[in-house]
Amino acid sequence: MGGTGAITALSAVAPVVWGTTYLVTTEWLPPDRPLISGVLRALPAGLIALALGRALPRGAWWWRAALLGTLNIGAFFVLLFVAAYRLPGGVAATLSAAQPLMVAAFAYLLLRERVTGWRLGWGLVGIVGVALMVLRGPLGFDPVGIVAGLAGTGVMAAGVVLTKRWGRPPGVGVLALTGWQLTAGGLFILPLALAVEGPPPALGVSELGGYAWLSLVGALLAYVLWFNGIGRLPVTALSFLSLLSPVVATVLGWLVLDESLTAGQTLGFVLALTAIAAAQLSPPTLFSAPGRSKEV
Repeated sequence: MGGTGAITALSAVAPVVWGTTYLVTTEWLPPDRPLISGVLRALPAGLIALALGRALPRGAWWWRAALLGTLNIGAFFVLLFVAAYRLPGGVAATLSAAQPLMVAAFAYLLLRERVTGWRLGWGLVGIVGVALMVLRGPLGFDPVGIVAGLAGTGVMAAGVVLTKRWGRPPGVGVLALTGWQLTAGGLFILPLALAVEGPPPALGVSELGGYAWLSLVGALLAYVLWFNGIGRLPVTALSFLSLLSPVVATVLGWLVLDESLTAGQTLGFVLALTAIAAAQLSPPTLFSAPGRSKEV
């Protein structure tokens, strides 16, 4: 249990760091350049990880790494960008909170692993908690934005489950696997970013610092810890840790940006943290796939 707790704590660092993205983006990055920011976040970190990991994909791992990088990083960033532009931020964040439920569904379909009513219930509580934290002001329900938000959550959920299913090639460490995916994801976004936003703008000290944080900490470190957690923990339980991102973003908005923290947001904060903690437990199964009982 101690080992599992330590791995869970390390894995939780990733969504905690991702929760700083909104603050860093609004305070230190150039405005209206989300795709370029996605490239500068993923690609440099991927190339550093490739250099340090000193291993390239072989055989089927070329297309597997490309697919995983597209799902976990490239397509996810692009769809997140579409949702963010067409929906209020609170609506987009609430849609992303459905990730634990989507991971549970993909784990059952792709891994033939059991689903517990306990985690399904806490998944719904987590969505309610995030909604209470982030839904404020007039709400918009643009159909394209809704589809993009759900699709972005879905592709990352699929990427998490496929990462668990395929694992790593023998002799390849998690750093190399992270480098493959970050590089593939960055290359996926690059032509879209250049076509839509043009070349990167001139960067000052604050912009360079912001991108350094997002790339070295928010991508390189965070994804190494995240992919390590996927390989060693049940993916359904792990996926609940993603709820820490809106929790951290809300707290930082209150502490740093002087945003208000209402009683409803406080209740949402408590519900989200409770859902995360409760989902790490393993009560009896609601239903299981035939012939398999191991939880992932």
